[in-house]
Amino acid sequence: MERFINLLIIDEDDKSQKGLKGILGGGGNNILSVHTFNDAIPILSKKEIGILLINIDCPSFPGFDVFRQIKEISIIKSIYIIVISKDIYSGSRMIKGLHEGAIDFITKPFNPNLIVSKIEVYKALFYKDQRIGQLLSNIFPQNVLDDLNTNGKFSPKRVENGVVLFTDFVNFSQKASKVKPMQLLRKLEHYFTHFDEIIGRYNLEKIKTIGDSYMVLGGVTENNKEPAIRACLAALEIRDFMINEKIVAKAMKQDYWEIRIGIHQGPLVAGIIGTKKFSFDVWGDTVNIASRAEHSAQPNTISITSTIADQIKEYFEINSRGNIDIKKRGGQIEMFFMENLKIEHSFYKEGKLASPEILAMCELSQIDFNHMRKNILNILKASLPDEVAYHDLSHTLNVEKAVARYAKLEGLTEDEMIIIQTAALYHDAGFILTNKDNEEFAANLASIHLPKFGYKEAHIEEIISIIHSTHHNKPKKTLLQKIMCDADHDYFGRADYYSVANRLRTEMANYGTEMSDKEWIEYQLKYLEGKHRFFTETAKNIRLHGKVLRIQELKNELNRLSTTK
Repeated sequence: MERFINLLIIDEDDKSQKGLKGILGGGGNNILSVHTFNDAIPILSKKEIGILLINIDCPSFPGFDVFRQIKEISIIKSIYIIVISKDIYSGSRMIKGLHEGAIDFITKPFNPNLIVSKIEVYKALFYKDQRIGQLLSNIFPQNVLDDLNTNGKFSPKRVENGVVLFTDFVNFSQKASKVKPMQLLRKLEHYFTHFDEIIGRYNLEKIKTIGDSYMVLGGVTENNKEPAIRACLAALEIRDFMINEKIVAKAMKQDYWEIRIGIHQGPLVAGIIGTKKFSFDVWGDTVNIASRAEHSAQPNTISITSTIADQIKEYFEINSRGNIDIKKRGGQIEMFFMENLKIEHSFYKEGKLASPEILAMCELSQIDFNHMRKNILNILKASLPDEVAYHDLSHTLNVEKAVARYAKLEGLTEDEMIIIQTAALYHDAGFILTNKDNEEFAANLASIHLPKFGYKEAHIEEIISIIHSTHHNKPKKTLLQKIMCDADHDYFGRADYYSVANRLRTEMANYGTEMSDKEWIEYQLKYLEGKHRFFTETAKNIRLHGKVLRIQELKNELNRLSTTK
């Protein structure tokens, strides 16, 4: 698996910069360089810099206090700072640097083997930090992690209007007894993974799973408005997903699972329990009532309390259930079944997905990226001709993956990520119709489809400009256009170049352009050397070396073919 990291060099000495780039080039290192700390500020505040190398001998070096500023500015707070100096062994100076936040040092003149060894150690630590961060973010809400990182603890907090959503599967114990353990686990993983995707879109927080029960919070760990509406929107998607799963299972004469969902809102106490194995949880009567709402629901229905109903009735169709007993706690609470969104507040007027106005009210993205993605991938899968062996669905997915990689290294915003990933998904859709100048058809397809998924005119214009930029004769002006084109040819510098390129050869043959081995090599060299270039510094850093190797390998093979004939 390829892994990449941004390294930043701060050094006024161009010769020193060049030497470090020569030593550290390749191996997934995206090396950036500036002359002064002030030049580094916009980079640190935008891009995830894993390792920073700074020359403390430069006249512009502002002093060791700058290390603390670096950690404050940096997106990654665990950035590894390495000092560059000629007289690094002058005791007090080195101790001062380490005390202020540096992690290690390298000396001039450079020892390439030692530098590479040190950087590889800190890269491994960086990747480990990233993995730990991902795991912790799956366990704790972000605000809890922020408090733990800042204060070393998370104090219990009372929330007056927290939303609790519970789901569980109908007759789970009975169904589980008929299924092998691994099959049961895979089934639960399938459903819960999909639930995770849904609640993530509505900026809710999964707290835990208890057997087949799935617990979600809203308005407790995040600041988005309208947590009750967001929870109801997520519940609708979960319910409809399970209904679709049931329809498919019945058609295939397979067993199916059904779900119950309950939602309530009220006061909660949130906190962390445990001394060795920490767990974030919430307590209060609100949890008990939400659980009762779920248990009293019928299969594939959503049961809500009057507290929720009062907040959502303007937007959702609801039907009263009357008063429901609350077991253990005692007493009764009026509950309702939530059916669907009202037509006038739904996307496509189907009563399923929220309109842009509802999403804006909830401070959520008005672009329905996930459904857009499923739609275009289904179109490509069903409509691309059999002759398309290279510009096929796998190519689109590979380009989308490469786009995401470049976007992360370049520090794109979330909105920019959505725009460029959408362009990547549509950029070769024109091959449905033609293998010549296909960009125009792809752009037209995007302009027709994207408004249905909440894309505004400005979004669509930018996406179309990115699609058009993939034509080899079109200029690449914006960063997003450059990233798109570099991602489209990312494989030029990868080890799988030949397997991908051979699919292009097959596709060209399918459309009537067959070549001998010699002609095929000459064709590749003409394009790689004469027409293609990488546009972003990121692509040049991580792929140009591999591309140069491919060119030399092709030349060697061409010489071999020429001498054997």
